[in-house]
Amino acid sequence: MNLTPAAQANHEQLFPGHESRLAVTDPEFVELFDNFAFDEVLAQGRLTQRLRMMVILAALIAQNAVAEYRAMLGAALTVGVTPVEAKEILYQSVPYVGQGRAFDFLHATNDVLVTRGVELPLPGQSTTTRQTRHQAGLALRQALFGVDPTDPADPAVPPGQRHLQEWLSANCFGDYYTRAGLDLPTRELLTFAMLVTLGGCEPQVRGHIRGNLTVGNDLATMLDVVSQLLPWIGYPRSLNAVAALNEAAPE
Repeated sequence: MNLTPAAQANHEQLFPGHESRLAVTDPEFVELFDNFAFDEVLAQGRLTQRLRMMVILAALIAQNAVAEYRAMLGAALTVGVTPVEAKEILYQSVPYVGQGRAFDFLHATNDVLVTRGVELPLPGQSTTTRQTRHQAGLALRQALFGVDPTDPADPAVPPGQRHLQEWLSANCFGDYYTRAGLDLPTRELLTFAMLVTLGGCEPQVRGHIRGNLTVGNDLATMLDVVSQLLPWIGYPRSLNAVAALNEAAPE
């Protein structure tokens, strides 16, 4: 197995002391993947190591890749992602991937944190109550996307479906987006990463491209996110994301 010096150094930084079983059983694969993911890809773009690890964790949750998530969560904590940030990445995923997928990641995250001596539960990060969540979430949606989809006068939303928009405001945005622990630009990048990874979410991807631009994440930053995710999510979904970015700013 012939790893480049950069791949070897980056791998050792993220996984100190780790002995890969795949390096024994599949040395050619490890050479191909590590030289690409931990050298070429890491050298691309301007994301910090912490933010790179955050968006990778978000993508692994969206992929339902629990085993890889455990390994990468350890790496993320090693390079400075805090336990609160790790939990908030996971909580942020719930409205997008659903509790059916997030459930196993709650236990995986707790296992990794406890192994590292972190006392649970972590300090609470909620900033809304049952009484304030809907208004806070709706205000955030309006700030990000400039519309009020719960307006009874809006003909675009059939009356029988209005409760879904109300839930989106109160639950997705009021319960989760308003939490402390991560700032809004980071939450928007994480959401973009999850939607890109899930696939089949092109309207939502386009919407959150606009949301990212609103909070100051430019197209170059979003392209950096896609570039860092490519080894983990593959080319088809990565190129779909690039197409959506190109639609937002055609060259």
